[in-house]
Amino acid sequence: MKSPLKDNPLRNPGESLDREIDSLINDKAVQYIILIVMSVVFAVLEWCKFIFDIKPNPIIYTLLAVIIIPICLVKLVKIAKHVNRLRQGRDGEKAVGQYLESLRETSAKVFHDIPAKGFNIDHVVIAKSGIYVIETKTYSKPDSGQPKVIFDGTSLTFSSGISTNKPLIQVEASSNWLRTLIKETTGKSFATKPVIVFPGWFAEPTSDAKSSDIWVLNPKGLPTFIANSKEKMAAEDMSLVAFHLSRYIRSYKED
Repeated sequence: MKSPLKDNPLRNPGESLDREIDSLINDKAVQYIILIVMSVVFAVLEWCKFIFDIKPNPIIYTLLAVIIIPICLVKLVKIAKHVNRLRQGRDGEKAVGQYLESLRETSAKVFHDIPAKGFNIDHVVIAKSGIYVIETKTYSKPDSGQPKVIFDGTSLTFSSGISTNKPLIQVEASSNWLRTLIKETTGKSFATKPVIVFPGWFAEPTSDAKSSDIWVLNPKGLPTFIANSKEKMAAEDMSLVAFHLSRYIRSYKED
């Protein structure tokens, strides 16, 4: 029997993270849970033999349980923390995706979770004002004080005092990759705009940030920024890029 679908469906916001969460739970966590259960079962069986005078030997199984259970619990705690981080990131991507969906009313094309070799782009918007490459960073808020990120054009400084440029490097690389892909698939060159959004954070660009091509902002304001920017793309170019990007996503094969 053949599937009636000729192509794979487009991807949802956070789909890569959903897959990673499923892999952690189903492929890794389950094996440790099974080991714990087996250790307890064997130990209980031996103690039953001991209690009912059936030539018991619970010491070996108890020792195994004493060794196996703590190791598995440590592994499970690590997996649980990793899953929680991934879920937070996934929920952030879904929230941003929902903000971006409103842009469809302006004839914009919106794509989520664009896969590539070794990474993925959270969102791509093809609008009259250009092509936007959007990375979502769902960082935990500080326990006290305003969650603020300051962008000076070359680095990001958080209210905790931590500074980094890694998200900037990432989004620039993603933007360059998409620009190259579009050139290869359409035969035409289009500029791509790198954007980083921080759900739940207040983004504060300094005067130096004006020289950067990267936008750093709260996702609530992103649709307005995109919709109010100067028009650069004709409708036929928007459709051309969207068609080829859609074909790429549908035909992408996971390793």
